[in-house]
Amino acid sequence: MSRLPAPLTRAVDAALELAIVPSFSRIGHAVRSRLEDWHPAEQLPGAGKRVLVTGANSGLGYAAARMLLAAGAQVLVTVRSEDKARDTRRRLETDLGGDLGERLQTDLLDLGELAQVRAFAARREAEPAPLDAVIHNAGALFDEKAFTSDGLERTYQVHVVAPFLLTSLLLPELAANAPSRVVTVTSGGMYAEKLVTARIDSPGRYNGTVAYARAKRAQVVLTREWARRFADTGVSFHVAHPGWALTPGVESSLPGFRKLTGPILRDADEGADTIVYLALHEELGDDGRLWHDRRPRREHKVPWTIAEPGEAGELWARVCRDAGVEPVVPSSAG
Repeated sequence: MSRLPAPLTRAVDAALELAIVPSFSRIGHAVRSRLEDWHPAEQLPGAGKRVLVTGANSGLGYAAARMLLAAGAQVLVTVRSEDKARDTRRRLETDLGGDLGERLQTDLLDLGELAQVRAFAARREAEPAPLDAVIHNAGALFDEKAFTSDGLERTYQVHVVAPFLLTSLLLPELAANAPSRVVTVTSGGMYAEKLVTARIDSPGRYNGTVAYARAKRAQVVLTREWARRFADTGVSFHVAHPGWALTPGVESSLPGFRKLTGPILRDADEGADTIVYLALHEELGDDGRLWHDRRPRREHKVPWTIAEPGEAGELWARVCRDAGVEPVVPSSAG
């Protein structure tokens, strides 16, 4: 399909975004990829780059890992058990048609245990090969409220505190290997929630869908804060909204939504496309932005989800305290 004039392309894109359902569904991906004549994610410049993908045994994480490998990147994936590590390697090698050798590494990481995050980061520090990009994908929607061994509400820890801690611990390496990137995978559910730091860990009555949406909103806010606070390090920070993609998590946690939207849900590759784009594309412009279908997007659909002044700073301080870390970049790193 030949490209339309830029003003018309922008107009169609804006119309899709305003309508929401076409934008988030497979319709949005199909129309935008044709309007702008996207090159497949597998053709992005991955050779010579090393990318970490958390939660890569299924869904968006698996699709992203496979596309990164197809693009020529070296990929380090994390899963929560040795069985899943072996199975993930087997499926990736089957899908890509051969032994991946050292181009694919697997490691264990459970974000429900902050000690595991610290141990994982320590193992990375001991490795000679630096990371070029980190993709925070791991997560889940939990129906019942629970607390981790660290004393934190589980949804909040897995989606907010643990990725924040991991970024903090990897930051010196990423800065030393700049330019590098951190990409966080959010969800469209965050559009329904306003950031209120006091309720980020769902005190009182618990609703799994609401807790998940609050955590996803926090990811967007923290991405902007990372970009603002570490603008001079050579590390850029981006957050990707994958649209409505059919993943094992959606099937198990949101059966009603799955039934209602089934015919128009994206597949995992379509959902992972922008994630891989943010990890590999050479020119992204300003960081700290929310992206969907390879373009920066507004963080709010309605004005009443805009946080009160100072709320982002309060969230940063809260997460630093709960993670037990104060992110810094040694002067020798950049």
